[in-house]
Amino acid sequence: MEKITFTPQEGGAVEFYILEQTMIGGVNYLLVTDSAEGDGEALILCDVSAAEDAEAVYEIVEDDETLNAVAAVFEKIMDDVDIIQ
Repeated sequence: MEKITFTPQEGGAVEFYILEQTMIGGVNYLLVTDSAEGDGEALILCDVSAAEDAEAVYEIVEDDETLNAVAAVFEKIMDDVDIIQ
């Protein structure tokens, strides 16, 4: 499982493990967790980077409609995962 480090604007690094990645409507989404093993907190992140950005910029998906749609896609991709919101 790939581990990535995010640096929020407030500072301090946060590490997540990428469970899955998908692209919907030209937008990249990541399903990440804070635990390498077992049940952990999961988040869906959306790439909001501009083409000219040197590094990817991700935000947590908070819109319920988008969250439900993307979570359904991840559940289909990963047969053994149920995303509880």
